[in-house]
Amino acid sequence: MPSDYLPILMFMMVATAFGMGALILGEIFRIKRSYPEKLMPYESGNPPVGEPRMRFSVKFYIIAMLFVVFDVEAVFLYPWAIVFDKIGFYAFIEMIIFIVILFVGYIYAWKKEAFTWD
Repeated sequence: MPSDYLPILMFMMVATAFGMGALILGEIFRIKRSYPEKLMPYESGNPPVGEPRMRFSVKFYIIAMLFVVFDVEAVFLYPWAIVFDKIGFYAFIEMIIFIVILFVGYIYAWKKEAFTWD
């Protein structure tokens, strides 16, 4: 039984050796010329503005969480739509309830002005 895992062990060893070898060769043969522009932090081609450790508003995180919630909704809707003709009316009612719950959450976030930028 352990001999069945020998090809996997060999593959892992070759992959590790390849990765480490690429890093070592890159370190040896890389051109090392540093200049002030190269050492500056990069921010979309613009010079950095403000402190790097500044605090962000909670609204950024709320928008990100809302995006994830509605993205998960889309992930659940796609496979349901593919097999809709095979799953029947009961699954249709369940999906309507799921969409209504998400819609209530969307209305709640809208009333709390989670989508407005200051």
